[in-house]
Amino acid sequence: MKKTNFFRSFFLAATLALTSIGFTSCDDKNDVEPELPVEVRGPYDQKGVFVLNEGNYTHTNASVSFMSDSAGHTVANNIFSKANADRPLGDVLTDLDLVEDRAYITVNNSNKIEVVNAYTFKTEAVLENLKQPRYFAALDADKAYVTEWVVYGEPGRVSVIDLKTMQITKSIPVGPQPEELILVDSKLYVANSGENTITVINTATDAVENTITVSDSPTNLVLDRNKNLWVLSAGKVMYTSDWSAIDYTLTTAGALNRVTLTTQNVQTFTFDSNRTMPANLAINGSGDKLYFNYDGKTLVQDINASSLSSTVIIDRSFHGMGVDPETGNIYGGDHNNWSGDGTVYVYSPDGTQVSSFKAGIGPNGFMFN
Repeated sequence: MKKTNFFRSFFLAATLALTSIGFTSCDDKNDVEPELPVEVRGPYDQKGVFVLNEGNYTHTNASVSFMSDSAGHTVANNIFSKANADRPLGDVLTDLDLVEDRAYITVNNSNKIEVVNAYTFKTEAVLENLKQPRYFAALDADKAYVTEWVVYGEPGRVSVIDLKTMQITKSIPVGPQPEELILVDSKLYVANSGENTITVINTATDAVENTITVSDSPTNLVLDRNKNLWVLSAGKVMYTSDWSAIDYTLTTAGALNRVTLTTQNVQTFTFDSNRTMPANLAINGSGDKLYFNYDGKTLVQDINASSLSSTVIIDRSFHGMGVDPETGNIYGGDHNNWSGDGTVYVYSPDGTQVSSFKAGIGPNGFMFN
């Protein structure tokens, strides 16, 4: 996971505004207007990266860490609980999104979205009674969507959320096990990992408009600079009749699909083996390079490539991965066999490791602000 959001854009706009104030002057130096002080609204009102720590399944030890971009790159762990009287965040953190001055934290096995102040991480609201929520996407400050599995193996749904009231206004049926979702213009695209489809929803009517067929088990979605949608499909795993082993005669290989949204044409790049699954698709800030994990390695691919890349940029894979859109640095989370805290490794755009730090249990995604 995944991402950037409105928060970093706001920070940059504010910085530019203050800079312009600082350089506004008349010819007389005595007429120079003083710079206005920057109001700090909380410890996370600064540039940095939030780390999503999944936690152990069926436990309530999911958490959020924050590494500051300031000198020293200070790391603060367990920031939700510390801001909320040691209350645990919940069971299996899957997503965190920043929308204006709020952060929306999706906690899958606790069946909720925790809404916190983005600068302090103190809870402002909780949307409960969801059914296995996975990922969240905001259309604007008033409306958002969340994917829900509901029941494993059966059709899932996308619920529409009124962000002002934190109420569900509509639920839209989609394919089984819906995972990541992405907004492009007036359309919402939803990856149905329990089959081989992308559901297309019109955000004006909140009705299903179309279904795009891709490779088996689509999970990750990113948009490139040409407004092509890239879909990472893990491949369908099939088992022997007694469920004792994987049946590789029936299991399908994973694939990377490029969808031209204007025509909905799908180009498929299939991986060479069905014995390892690709994961963790990410894209750089300029939208021209893709990153993904496959066969224990991290590979990079140009969006204009005519075949699947074999270029290894980091000689290992990760539990979760993200790319800072400003620096191009690659962040990878290691769950350390789920025995205690995980580790986050940071690499420069050329794949050279520049740092590492401890986070919570099972770091599986990153939100840059």
